[in-house]
Amino acid sequence: MTLAICAEALREQDPDRFGAMLAAAPDDRPRLITLYALNLELARAPFQSAEPMLAEMRLQWWIDRLAEMGQGTAPPFHDVLTPLWDSWGLAAGSLVPLADARRRDAARDAFADQAEVLAYVDATAGGVMWAAAQALGAPDAARQVVAAQARGAGMAAWLRALPQLQGMGLGLARPGPDHVVALVRAGTDALSQARELRRIVPRRAAPALFAGSGTGAFLAALVRDAGDIAAQPTVSPFRRRAALARLALTGRWWV
Repeated sequence: MTLAICAEALREQDPDRFGAMLAAAPDDRPRLITLYALNLELARAPFQSAEPMLAEMRLQWWIDRLAEMGQGTAPPFHDVLTPLWDSWGLAAGSLVPLADARRRDAARDAFADQAEVLAYVDATAGGVMWAAAQALGAPDAARQVVAAQARGAGMAAWLRALPQLQGMGLGLARPGPDHVVALVRAGTDALSQARELRRIVPRRAAPALFAGSGTGAFLAALVRDAGDIAAQPTVSPFRRRAALARLALTGRWWV
C-alpha cells in the first residue's frame, strides 16, 4: 500500500520522473519510485517551517532515519521510509548525502556565485540521478555522463523555480540577467557533454537519465531571451507525453 502512496505522490508532484519510472523495467520501478518519493520529502522538509532551526531539525530527522537504515535498523512504519527500506535495504544509508545537501535550504542561504549554484545542483539533482542510475545498473564508468546530464537537468529545474526562490531568500545574492545567462550556459554545456558520452550508458539505465520535458528548449529560450525566466511558457501535457513516449520506445534520454 505504501508503495502505491509513493507512486501517487510522484505522479502528482513530479510527473516527468513518474513517467520516466514507467519506462523502466518492472523489477526496477520500486527502487525508482521510493528514491524519487524520498527526494520529494527531502526537498519539502526544509520548507515546513519558516524558522531555520526548526527546518534543520525536520531535515535532521530524515538524515537520522537514513543513517539508521544504513546500519541495519528498519525505520518506523512510514509511507515513504517503509517501502524505501523494502526496496533499498542497507543501501538506503547511501542516500544520506541527498538529505545533507538540503541543509542550505533549511538555513535560507542565498547563492553568492555560479560555483555555489553548481555545487548545490550537483549535490541534489546529481546525487538523485546517480543513485537512480546505479539502481538501474549503470557502471562506474558512466558517472561522468550521469553527472553532466544531472547538472543540465538540475540547472533547468532550479532556474524554473528561481522567481519563487528569490522571494524566499534562496536564490541569487546578486540577481540579474547576466548571472542567469551564465548559469544557463553551464547547463547547456553539461547537456552537450552528456550527449557526446551517451554510449557509455546502458539502455536499462536510460529512464534514470531523463532530463525532463522541454529542458533543452527551455535553456535555449533563456539564452535567446537574455535570461528572462518569466517569459518562458510551461511545458504542455502534449510535449511531456511525447518526450516520455520517445524515452519508452527508443531509450533516448538525451536532449
